[in-house]
This record gives sequence, structure tokens and C-alpha cells, in this order.
Amino acid sequence: MAAADHLTVPRQHGLFLHHGIDLGDGSVAHYLEGREILRSSFNEFCRGQVANVVEHDKASPTGVTLRRAMSRIGEQRYNLLFNNCEHFANWCKTGRYSSAQMEKWIQTGSLGALALGQLLPAALLTGLGLLLRKGLVDDQSRQRARQGLAKLEALRLRLLDKLESTLEQTEAWMRSGSRRNEHEARNQTLLLKGQSLADELAAVEDLEARIAALLDEPHDLNNEVE
Repeated sequence: MAAADHLTVPRQHGLFLHHGIDLGDGSVAHYLEGREILRSSFNEFCRGQVANVVEHDKASPTGVTLRRAMSRIGEQRYNLLFNNCEHFANWCKTGRYSSAQMEKWIQTGSLGALALGQLLPAALLTGLGLLLRKGLVDDQSRQRARQGLAKLEALRLRLLDKLESTLEQTEAWMRSGSRRNEHEARNQTLLLKGQSLADELAAVEDLEARIAALLDEPHDLNNEVE
């Protein structure tokens, strides 16, 4: 293990992996599930499990990775779908938000078991995942897809409003002429918020597009009930 390594340890009996960034001094920066980004000891992070290192083809320099990790200590904007521990660790290492676990859960339909209390009801997420995997087999499934699409559209509009508001705040702050240190800190916070909202919006739009594509596919009239 070395400074700026992207670490993973199993959680919930191996149900999912917990991610963090090795800070090089015996501590790890990580998004504690549902709470905030903490700086914990290596042992506290591992909880008796074996840690593994995730390799990245295009990793940022060590100093950049560590500065990114330290800049977000104390953040309390955890979101299972769009801002979880894996998003945080990947962003520190590469500057990009992504979560292979979430993409897999959405594709396989197992997301609902882990999405309680998040942006969309667990049952809806599970249903949309199953539709993506199995397709629309009858009128009932098409109706569920339409309902899910309507909810996704409502969520997309809310995220768009938040993003536009954040961009307006950023522009106003940049014109305010505040002290340089204060300006840079505030500007970084707003930019991070804007990036997170943009990533959330992109994920929702992608899910919308996939559901809409299913609805546009021709279906077998012979399977319809008269």
C-alpha cells in the first residue's frame, strides 16, 4: 500500500466493496456509508478485512489525488446512486465520477435492495432494472415503464433546476470580488456541487433514454390480450 492508492475492502459479507484513498500516513479518506467523508485509521477502514489496491490506467499524480481527497474531508452529501464511496475514490484518482458497482446493480436489477431512502423508491429502481434486463414482455410491463419514465423525467427537471441555480451562484460569486482565498474555496465548493449535479443528471438521462428505447421497440401483437 502506498500514498494515493485506491483501496477496497469487502462490506456486508462481501455484498459490496467499500472504497477509500490511502493518505500515506496510516489513514484512509473514505465516504462512510450514508454519512460523510472521514479520515480514518487504516485498521478502522479495513474492519479486519484484507484491503486490495485498484489500478487505474490514467491515474492522476499522487499529489493531485491526495489534495482532492483532503479537500472533501467532512463532506456530507452521500448519495448511493451518484455520490458514493466508489465515486469519491475514482474522482480522487482520475478526476471523473463513476461507480462500476452501481452500473452493474442497475443493469441486473439488484439495485433496489440497496437503494432505500435514496432519490427513487427501491421498488421502482428494481422494476426499471428488470425491464432493462428482460425487456417489455406485456402491456403491464409497458405501463410500468411509462410510469417509471414519468418519475425519471420529474427527477431530471429537479436536478436541472438545481444545476442551473448552482451555476448562477458560481457566476455571481466569481463576479463578487471576494478575497482570493475565500473566493477559491467557495468557487471550488460550488464547482464540485455543479459537477456532482451534472453527473447525477447524466445518469438519470441515460436511464431515461434506455427506458424510452424499450418503449419505442415494436412489440408482438400476438402476445396482446384481446
